[in-house]
Amino acid sequence: MSPPIVLVVDDQPNVAEAYELFLPDEYETRVATGGEAALELMDADVDVVLLDRRMPQVTGDEVLERIRDAGYDARVAMVTAVDPDLDVLELGFDDYLVKPVDRETFQRTLERLLARSAYGDELRAYYAAVSKLAVLEAHKSGEELAASAAYDDLRERARERGERADELLEELLSDTAANAQGFRGLLEAATQ
Repeated sequence: MSPPIVLVVDDQPNVAEAYELFLPDEYETRVATGGEAALELMDADVDVVLLDRRMPQVTGDEVLERIRDAGYDARVAMVTAVDPDLDVLELGFDDYLVKPVDRETFQRTLERLLARSAYGDELRAYYAAVSKLAVLEAHKSGEELAASAAYDDLRERARERGERADELLEELLSDTAANAQGFRGLLEAATQ
């Protein structure tokens, strides 16, 4: 089995190199210091993209959109100094880290993204919704969130996805206890 491929994208070469050093040796790493370079390195073999949001020429948001438009199903974590706003509701990322990011958080996020790959689109959508809710609730006031119909819609979708995730968990429980224990930990982590 080939090692997971991680694409690290940051317009600051020293930051990109630091993130590359954060990755354990069992990963194959590709590094890009700009949006166009990232898109050139992107292919169907990439498992995870760690993507800076604010870059000159081609922004991280644009790179993310082009990755999704091309049909790549890699997990994408925005790793950025840009505080989240309600615009994150429209972005197709799987996780969002606000810089500075320490090695432990970086590695834990990478491990979660790779683990989620095994659970399919339903759980991916659930965790993405939960991640967006968490980041918005941590950075926006209750009044701003209460005034957003899109936020309310996301909460409802997350609830529905959570119910479907519970159904999937029951299916996994029937397979093996070991699989179920790992899945349960993933769901607990997603809802914290």
